[in-house]
Amino acid sequence: MKIEHIAIWVKDLEQSRAFYQKYFGAVSNEKYHNPVKNFQSYFLSFENGCRLEIMTRPDIKESENSYESQQYGIIHLAFSVDNKQKVDELTEILRKDGYKVAGEPRTTGDGYYESVILDPENNIIEIVSH
Repeated sequence: MKIEHIAIWVKDLEQSRAFYQKYFGAVSNEKYHNPVKNFQSYFLSFENGCRLEIMTRPDIKESENSYESQQYGIIHLAFSVDNKQKVDELTEILRKDGYKVAGEPRTTGDGYYESVILDPENNIIEIVSH
């Protein structure tokens, strides 16, 4: 069994799609639009077969979505890269492009080398190497 996809509500569908395409190599399908429900989405596919569905609808309620003040539920997405150098390189590219680095690259207690950044919607993204 494998996870087929994970879905995230976003405010800015195009900005989120561009972020995951540019930095994580996602390949997007054509935009789906259901005018009756005023719903739009993209499926973003990654090379290992996992997919991320980003969705928007104007009536979705705001959440706190804060790195500092965590809540129950899905808390982060982790993207694996080849080595520690790639973690450092991608972290610096994201920093230079204006994204918040919430956790500097480090080795964790469970043996990962990781950094933590926030995507355009403040979702927590780990960049990891094991």
